[in-house]
Amino acid sequence: MVTATVRAPNASDWALSRGVNALTTTELADVLGVPPGQVRQRLQAPTRRGEWTSPARGLWLPVPPEYRTWGAPPGLDVIDRLADHLGVDYYIGWLSAAELHGVAHHAPQVFQVAVSRQIRGRQVGRTRFEFYHRAAVGSLPVVEHPTRSGVARVSTLTVTALDVATDATVAGGIDNAATVLVELSEQPGFDPEEVAALAGRYPTSTLRRLGWILERFADRADLDAVRAAAVAGPATPARVDPAGDLVGPIDHRWNVRINRDVEVDL
Repeated sequence: MVTATVRAPNASDWALSRGVNALTTTELADVLGVPPGQVRQRLQAPTRRGEWTSPARGLWLPVPPEYRTWGAPPGLDVIDRLADHLGVDYYIGWLSAAELHGVAHHAPQVFQVAVSRQIRGRQVGRTRFEFYHRAAVGSLPVVEHPTRSGVARVSTLTVTALDVATDATVAGGIDNAATVLVELSEQPGFDPEEVAALAGRYPTSTLRRLGWILERFADRADLDAVRAAAVAGPATPARVDPAGDLVGPIDHRWNVRINRDVEVDL
């Protein structure tokens, strides 16, 4: 990889100047001219200065100067390299995806990522990563969002809405989830037909909850395809708040039990 050994204090700037944004321990050992077992020791002081971060065992990222007070680049710039190193399919989802789609009414406190197997959450600089195992993550549509080091995979508007409607607790509770869903539906390119096309990938309760929220709070009149998929499911009503009790009246149009009042903050 290199023609001459690089001193540890200079290694981060050396990597960045060559467009190298990630190195394995073995690769760094080659750069530093030391055995792999000595890499962590050699980089202790540069890491304390915020010049390197190691988001997973065996993976090292040089930190650009403007992020060294953070101790790491932003999560958006880390996730693709991290997922590749861990060998998982992924997409940025839920509130983190909503923010990237222009919905920043309630900015997420964590960086939310769907992954193809169980991975523990972790703190990388200022970013707290939370990972959610989703078996179908590799088959759902994504968009590529440009990053400093390449691109990151982000759930589409449709998938983001379906995930938020499925996992209201991940989205900060049903009130926050409903607010985010309304704002997502107002983004250019949101298409209920695409929601209906992905109906088979999500529980019927997701479609009922999403349709009810959009009809009631977004005043949408183009939800026929979503409603057709929603009412075709089981006879048991879905709950508006999936974390709430099994109480309240039923909206028969969407087959949804209104088990609590929903407040949308727009």
